[in-house]
Amino acid sequence: MATEHAQQSQGHNGHSRRRFLAATGGAAAGVVGGGTMGALGAAGSAAAASSGKRVAVLGGGVSGLSAAHELAERGYEVTVYEYYDALGGKARSMDVPGTGTGGREPLPGEHGFRFFPGFYRNLPDTMRRIPFPGNANGVHGNLRSGTEALFAHASGRPDLHFPLRRATTPPAPGDLTPSWIRDQILSVLDLATHLPADEAAYFAGRLLVHLTSCDARREGQWEKVTWWDFIRAGEMSREYQVLLGIGQTRNLVATRAEIASTRTVGRVIIEALLLWGLLGRGMDGDADIDRVLNAPTSEAWIDPWEAHLRSRGVKFVLGTEVREVVYDGGRVTGVRVAARDGGRQRTITADHYVSALPVEHARVTWGPALRAADPQFGRCDALKTDWMTGVMFYLRTPTPVVHGHINCLDSPWAVTGIGQSQFWDVRDFSRDYGDGQAHECLSTIISEWDKPGILYGKTARECTKEEIVAELWAQMKDGLNDSGKTTLRDEDRLGWFMDPAVTGLGGPDPRNREQLLIHPTGTLYNRPSAKTAVPNFFLAGDYVRTDVDLATMEGANESARRAVNALLDADDSGAERCHIWELFRPPEMEPLKRIDEVRYRLGLPNTFDLG
Repeated sequence: MATEHAQQSQGHNGHSRRRFLAATGGAAAGVVGGGTMGALGAAGSAAAASSGKRVAVLGGGVSGLSAAHELAERGYEVTVYEYYDALGGKARSMDVPGTGTGGREPLPGEHGFRFFPGFYRNLPDTMRRIPFPGNANGVHGNLRSGTEALFAHASGRPDLHFPLRRATTPPAPGDLTPSWIRDQILSVLDLATHLPADEAAYFAGRLLVHLTSCDARREGQWEKVTWWDFIRAGEMSREYQVLLGIGQTRNLVATRAEIASTRTVGRVIIEALLLWGLLGRGMDGDADIDRVLNAPTSEAWIDPWEAHLRSRGVKFVLGTEVREVVYDGGRVTGVRVAARDGGRQRTITADHYVSALPVEHARVTWGPALRAADPQFGRCDALKTDWMTGVMFYLRTPTPVVHGHINCLDSPWAVTGIGQSQFWDVRDFSRDYGDGQAHECLSTIISEWDKPGILYGKTARECTKEEIVAELWAQMKDGLNDSGKTTLRDEDRLGWFMDPAVTGLGGPDPRNREQLLIHPTGTLYNRPSAKTAVPNFFLAGDYVRTDVDLATMEGANESARRAVNALLDADDSGAERCHIWELFRPPEMEPLKRIDEVRYRLGLPNTFDLG
């Protein structure tokens, strides 16, 4: 790959069966490594196995594979129907066509980089139960910690570096008071930002309001208030707006601070990810705040998962499009499917059905009769999705920049990125991938597709793929090549890749088949439960109402656990239910939340809400 070129294909290539699996002899059940039965003991599995019930799982992304995993452990006969020719959904990695030479694997591409915050606990539990040769904890052992984050400014303004290690001496339970939390927040903002003192103090006060708000206030009041308005970003400095508004929403969950729900942003991003993460509370064991995999996602996780599920009898039907869920007589009686390339339609049947498709694809399969059976199907039409898609740059020179993620704060397209090869300690990038010239995969994500860029004055949706690449590269350089240093050099860039799910760029009708649920105010009220009014039909996916309340792989996994539990209840099964971890709730805050509950019922503001 000596010259710059766009890597595109008409579909998603199947993942290679060599890579990790071939090198280690396969990752089926029973191979050296992890793979315990987790919450379900062997006796429970044997008892469930006699049921012989069949389950059709519609969709082979994280939620679908999670549901298949839990069901297979409980003895159900599971068949997964997947649109693409590979499993994993947006989480999988993809081969860049035509790039592997000399016995090397093709360059690895992806929809966008994956990361696994320390507050994830449901998904890590599943990962521990996926055997991987040499790992006592299964594929969970392939996680590596990012130790810092870079918030890069343009125009020569000082960048912000944040260490992401959890506190080595966390506060004793009695020390975690509102005043202590406020002081810690102010200390961090004072040392690591350039915010005016009054704005830092105001932000700290707003966090105390959210921390001490009862659940009823969060759902009844803060779900209706945007994060932008909650922190009064419109009245503050540009630094405040960019760092604490835009930087905490658009770049992480593809939603705008101007419309994002305060309940979601405050509860998940500010509390679970940052505050409790830094204090090491409610985490996945001794995990740090930020973790990534030590190889391309399919190698390190999805391929071993598929191998393990096949070893437990799960069947996969790939290249299959779900057309309609058929409802009759109070139950789902079948699902109409067809080959993705337009083959003849057929009807598949099972005892139970788990719809694990993304919401934008799931809701078009629900006909009028099914929608009439449960009003929550109709409410899903109000759920919003947006684009959050990446470009991989392949570079001649290792370019880690920082040992973690990069957030280009001033980029109009809300650009984030990470140098991946530094974490792939089981791989030599130039030896294992491509034609031997590339030493780095700089994975970037565009979260803002509707604002003009700095080169062409066009939004990302209006640009061709080539224009997007040039614009994205320019915005990365604008953030990273200032203050007299040159981090990204044009001569280092060998090639790039974008998910072929994005089509029609530069034309009148750009499309992205792999969008992401966003969280404007009121989203909570339209998210469905995993259990539906149809006794043999269940929902899984990051749009389903979960405790994590965010479109994430953790939410997808949690929703699958809830769907399986609902199915077990409907089946009157004796199998053990899936354990569900909820977000950490500091016990020190509970008395203040109980006081706030009384105040909320009386129509009074939160004690710390001074306007």
